Amino acid sequence: MALRGRDVRVPPYAPGMRIGLFGGTFDPPHEAHLAASLLAMRRLGLDRVWWLVTPGNPLKDTAGLAPLAERIAAARALAHHPRIDVTGFEAEIGVRYSYDTIRYLVTRCAGVRFVWIMGADNLRHFHRWNNWRGIAEAVPIVVVDRLGPSLYAGAGAAGKALAHARLPEHKASLLPSRRPPAWVFLHGLKSPLSSTMLRARRRVEPAADTSADAHHDGANPLGAPAHETMPHEAMPHAPGDDEMERPRHAGERKLRQRIGGG
Repeated sequence: MALRGRDVRVPPYAPGMRIGLFGGTFDPPHEAHLAASLLAMRRLGLDRVWWLVTPGNPLKDTAGLAPLAERIAAARALAHHPRIDVTGFEAEIGVRYSYDTIRYLVTRCAGVRFVWIMGADNLRHFHRWNNWRGIAEAVPIVVVDRLGPSLYAGAGAAGKALAHARLPEHKASLLPSRRPPAWVFLHGLKSPLSSTMLRARRRVEPAADTSADAHHDGANPLGAPAHETMPHEAMPHAPGDDEMERPRHAGERKLRQRIGGG
């Protein structure tokens, strides 16, 4: 498929940067998305994480899906972090599948070391994704633990087929530099939150506030205290201010100079 949109705007990047790609409908975005992003950023030494807000998931019913612009706005309000970028460019280039998105970015952003981020629950169904083997051959993959047994680590046809390419977790920082196929499973994040669950809860309890305002008021998308849905110890330690602001690579320094960031 010929991808259009060479002039489509994507988040800032520079050759040599390590960038995590976190795709999803983000309907709604929630604290587990942020926690997974920070965990991957810290353990893999990522310079940035891009949240790719997709027009819709081909494997799921899109009926009742909130408008793309609303989901992007909600994601930006939640991911108020200097190294997380939220984008909806997939709609502009006309793609429906992750493989096409990755192929577009790898071609356009030459020299960037992309890593695909997915939740452990998705690993079980990864073999159902369009050209999942092509994804595994195109970029390294980091799988972030979810609530429940960590048997997700090798679950499903894809997990078994890619068992030979799995890195030990203590070598996670090497993943962005590895030639794919390569993947690592990160333990330590046990969040019960999922967008599917929150949408169902929203339909049953329309009054539940899943907006960005609820987040800023200290509530999670379920309207319950944060400690009831994600224990504090399950949240990855966020980088300190000096770690967040210090460019990790020469590409990051050049990028900051180009966009006026110092």
